[in-house]
Amino acid sequence: MASFNPNELEIMKVLWEEGSLKPSEIQQRLLHPVKNSALRWQLGALRKKGQVRRRKKGKAYYYRATTPQRSVFKKLTRRMADVFCGGSAVALIGQMIESEEELSEEDICELRRLAARKAPSKKGSGKEGVKK
Repeated sequence: MASFNPNELEIMKVLWEEGSLKPSEIQQRLLHPVKNSALRWQLGALRKKGQVRRRKKGKAYYYRATTPQRSVFKKLTRRMADVFCGGSAVALIGQMIESEEELSEEDICELRRLAARKAPSKKGSGKEGVKK
């Protein structure tokens, strides 16, 4: 999978959220101002990487993401785990939790709920598993 620079990720985020858009529509939705020529260059780079496709409708080109957001997320988090935590996803999650200044009770409950969903079931133990 190709790597993304921060500007490309921002463009991908817009396309994942909004679907097929013209460059001017992408430009309006970006968090940081980008000149039209720079945006078109970045879209061209994303096309070469196979991350976006364009289709002509009338006189305008419309761009859409071809790689699912979930796929990119999984690969980026795997890379972060490899680089920062020796490949351990658990260590990465731990580092992310530790880096937060404060976690609310709701945050902690949500983390527990997510962890319980991933816990192996205790089949044959005679005990009820965690309800989903």
